[in-house]
Amino acid sequence: MLVSNHARPTLEDVAARAGVSRATASRVLNASPRVSPEALEAVNAAVSALGYQPNRAARALVTRRTGAVAVLFSEPEPKIFDDPHFARLIRAGARALADVDVQMVLMLVHSPDDQARAHRFLAGGHVDGALVFAPHRNDELVSIVKKLPLPVVYAGKPWGSLRGMHLVDNDNEGGAVLATEHLKSLGRKKIVHVSGPLDELSAIDRLNGFKSALSLDDKGVARFVEDGGFTREGGRKAMSVLLNKIPNLDAVFVASDLMAAGALETLQEAGKRVPQDVAVVGFDDHVAIAEHTSPPLTSVRQDSDEQVAHMVEHLMKLLRDETVKRKQQMLPTVLVRRESA
Repeated sequence: MLVSNHARPTLEDVAARAGVSRATASRVLNASPRVSPEALEAVNAAVSALGYQPNRAARALVTRRTGAVAVLFSEPEPKIFDDPHFARLIRAGARALADVDVQMVLMLVHSPDDQARAHRFLAGGHVDGALVFAPHRNDELVSIVKKLPLPVVYAGKPWGSLRGMHLVDNDNEGGAVLATEHLKSLGRKKIVHVSGPLDELSAIDRLNGFKSALSLDDKGVARFVEDGGFTREGGRKAMSVLLNKIPNLDAVFVASDLMAAGALETLQEAGKRVPQDVAVVGFDDHVAIAEHTSPPLTSVRQDSDEQVAHMVEHLMKLLRDETVKRKQQMLPTVLVRRESA
């Protein structure tokens, strides 16, 4: 049978070329086990020869699946595009979803208008599920998605009750303990901390790890901790404040590599040698930062690719109505040593 060069191949074309019925061709394309090996081979060969692509709109009418998943970030656009951590998460999401033949719909949800638009889109049946990055206290995005009959997997712990929620988190507190204990093992006595914003649970967990490793009380936290806002400039400013408060500090644990890069600049401008005068440990072990600072940065590695891959795997199980053994998964963190500590 000849197919026009300009006509899009149909399921009937595939069936005719393979020498099987339309129903058999459909079962093959929908991964049904009720087909013979010969039919499977013939249909796949026909699909390849004809360049057949399933009609997603038609399939959606039958399966009630769109083949798309929303990936939502509750952050302002400048932060998304200026912080390489978010670029890594977005790439990881696109790759993991492509591996399961699902289209990613990226949504940046920060303002009230963004939130209203996201609610309309998600409620409109345009996606099958959502991966949500909403770390901030009082984040309206969490309450929006909670009300929708939509499978959702969170990156990290959202604020509020975790009952019934599906999430994949990194061991932020354990990683902070690793970092601080490492600095203690180097003989450092005046260890300070540049934290992330304390409306984010990951920043709080890292602060708690630092506190527990040093047995700090609230007074000690007030003196030895400064918020750097998870930005490079914030890291610069927080390091300057800490140097003014504790001129003889000899180590700093910084809650992100981006802030650590800023902190290193401040230390160098102040004439502090790293690591001879001040040892520095970051958090993320980001490929675009940790190996390229001066000196290269010792950092706590959290594997963003692995986290997102687990989130996608978890969401696919929910969409297939499979039993999920662990609704809340914690991934380990490890310390990667380089010259800064």
